[in-house]
Amino acid sequence: MPKPSRRHLFFVELDYSFEILRPLQAAARARGDEVAWFLNGLAPDCLRDDEKLLRSVADVREWNPDAVYAPGNEVPPFFPGLKVQVFHGLGIEKKGHFRIRGMFDLFCTFGPLTTIPFQQAARKHGWFRVVETGWPKMDPLFETTDESTADGRRLVLYAPTFSPSLTSAPALAEALAALAARRDWQWIVKFHPKMEERFAAPIRAIEAPNFRIAGSSRLLPLLRRADVMLTDTSSVAAEFMLAGKPVVAFRNRAPGPHLINVAEPGELEAALDAALAGTDASRDARERYARDMHPYRDGKSSERVLDAVEDMLASGRGGLKRKPLSLMRRFKYWRALS
Repeated sequence: MPKPSRRHLFFVELDYSFEILRPLQAAARARGDEVAWFLNGLAPDCLRDDEKLLRSVADVREWNPDAVYAPGNEVPPFFPGLKVQVFHGLGIEKKGHFRIRGMFDLFCTFGPLTTIPFQQAARKHGWFRVVETGWPKMDPLFETTDESTADGRRLVLYAPTFSPSLTSAPALAEALAALAARRDWQWIVKFHPKMEERFAAPIRAIEAPNFRIAGSSRLLPLLRRADVMLTDTSSVAAEFMLAGKPVVAFRNRAPGPHLINVAEPGELEAALDAALAGTDASRDARERYARDMHPYRDGKSSERVLDAVEDMLASGRGGLKRKPLSLMRRFKYWRALS
C-alpha cells in the first residue's frame, strides 16, 4: 500500500535556516509531498517564487501540516503536526545545545556526539524520540563541485561567533588587518546573523583588496572554496571539518586536538601557515571528530529525516509521556504571531 502524501511546514526565524531546510524541501518534493514555510520576523521575499508561504496561524491550522520542522530552539506549541527539531548548527560546545525545552516530539541528531546525550535525555524525560539521521544542511556539501578560487590564491574563511563572551572579532581585528596587508591570501568574512555591529565594526573597517565581507547568508559555497577556516567557538568549525579541512580556533571554549588552537593574536600567522601547508598535527583527530559528529557522507540525511518523521507519524506517540504544557512559550508565540 503506498504511503500517504504528507504536508511539511518549515518554521523559520533566522535567514540561515533556508540553507538547512531547502535540501529537506527538495527531498520531500521528490516524494510527492507538499512543503510550506512560516516566517517569523523575516520578509516574504526571502522565499523563492516556487515556495509556499503561510502568513498566519489561521493559515497554518487550515493547511494542517503533518509535521513542523524547526532549526531553532523553539517552535509554536499550538501549530498542528509533529514537532521536529533539526537544529541550527553542530555546536555541541555551545551552552544550551542539549537543553530540553519540552516543545519537540522528535530530535533528528547528527552522529554519536549528539545522539548519545539526547538519547540519555529521552530516557530521563520520556516525552520525545531521538533518531540519528545526519543534518540536511550537509547534503549538498557532498555533491561533486568545483569551488576553487579563480586566481589560485589560498582562501581563508573567517567565521567568528556572535556571542559577546566568545567572539574573537575585537581581539583579532588588528592582526587580521596586518595579515591582509602583508600576506598574499584571500580573505572572506562570514558574520553570524546575530552578530552585534559593535563587534563586527572593527572587522568591517579593514580595507584591503584581498579582504571582503560575505554578502550572502549561504555558507556552503564558502566551505567548499576556502582552504582554511579561522574561528573561535562557532559551530561552523564542525561543518568545515566535515569537508576535511583544517580549522584554526582562537580561544575556543573546548579546545581539542581536532583544532589548531591559538591563544594570542600573535600566534595567528604561524597557525594559518601550518594549516595551509598541511603540517599541523590536527589531521587525524579532525577526521575522528568529524566522523563522531556527522558520520554520513552520502548526501541523504534529508531522506533519513523524512523516514524518521514518517515512522513516527505511522506509529504515533505510543509509549511516550505527554509533553509539558509550556504555557509561557505558548503565550510568547500567541502574542508574537497573532
